[in-house]
Amino acid sequence: MNLFEKEALVQQKAVELENATAEEILAYAVEAFPNITFACSFGAEDVVLVDMLQKISPTTDIFYLDTDFHFKETYETRDRMVERYPGIPFVRVQPEITPEEQVEQFGPELWKSDANQCCNIRKVQPLTNILTKYNAWITGIRRDQAPTRANAKKVEYDTKFGLIKFNPIAGWTTEDVWNYIRENDVIYNPLHDNYYPSIGCEYCTRQVMPGEDPRAGRWSGQEKTECGLHK
Repeated sequence: MNLFEKEALVQQKAVELENATAEEILAYAVEAFPNITFACSFGAEDVVLVDMLQKISPTTDIFYLDTDFHFKETYETRDRMVERYPGIPFVRVQPEITPEEQVEQFGPELWKSDANQCCNIRKVQPLTNILTKYNAWITGIRRDQAPTRANAKKVEYDTKFGLIKFNPIAGWTTEDVWNYIRENDVIYNPLHDNYYPSIGCEYCTRQVMPGEDPRAGRWSGQEKTECGLHK
């Protein structure tokens, strides 16, 4: 399938699946694109999609970006999910350099001096590498998370990485996410119960107090609002 055909298919499916359920979108995605993967951050949205995927297509690849800087609660959530879903391989994707090598090359606390560079090294480059193995990927982004995501389609062509991207819960609200978690007894990161609606690396994430924007805790005090994984 050439680029023109992919873009035509995406435009067609974006219209057809706009009102489809997340489960219906996932079912179409894994059937139409067997060589597909899901990027899991172990945040609330992503644990929902893991639960859906294990019911629809338990053999679909799932990976996570291990930046080496996650909260211990995030790693503990990963471990609990591995126990809950023993048939699902959670593939660990790491940066090409260790934290120590990063300090040697760029100085200490790069996330403070150049957060974009830090994200590029520990997230974007590893993601770019892993996605070259696939024809499509699934994410847990939602339109109401941030203005940069407001126009996300449920099916779109990811020009940054050159493959088709599915956002099955793009139209969901925060309430929708938590209703699914409660109704299906889904494991989730306990930091969500302690004013962390959006959880990234430990050094770049703070608590969000009532009344603040849900993503105010990410790269607080900087103009940066995205890590670069989603355009």
